[in-house]
Amino acid sequence: MKGNETIAKVKQNIARIWHLWYMKYVLVCVVGILIVGFLDDNSVLSHFNMMQRKSELREEIEYYESVNQKNKERIRQLEDNPKEIEKIAREQYFMKADDEDIFVLSDDEVEQKEGVVPNENAE
Repeated sequence: MKGNETIAKVKQNIARIWHLWYMKYVLVCVVGILIVGFLDDNSVLSHFNMMQRKSELREEIEYYESVNQKNKERIRQLEDNPKEIEKIAREQYFMKADDEDIFVLSDDEVEQKEGVVPNENAE
């Protein structure tokens, strides 16, 4: 019977608290704060996440602006100096004039097997 008495007292205390006129408003305010703070699409939590994403995007913008500036400078150099175009064609695309031969040298060591002479043309 002790358990029933305890449950009855708890119910009585909850009923007393609930009948206070301001508790209804406190409960509504707490639920509202929870919804606005954490559950809503425009919650404080999502606001902080968006602020973090905004700073990441600003860093990306700065990076791409610097890359863009470097590329503009490179284009200006290519327009001003035709030797630069020839240099790029030779270095990056291995282009050559009709009377030239190109040799690509590598610093990689060739593994030599016993009794086999390495063939540089095959590699």
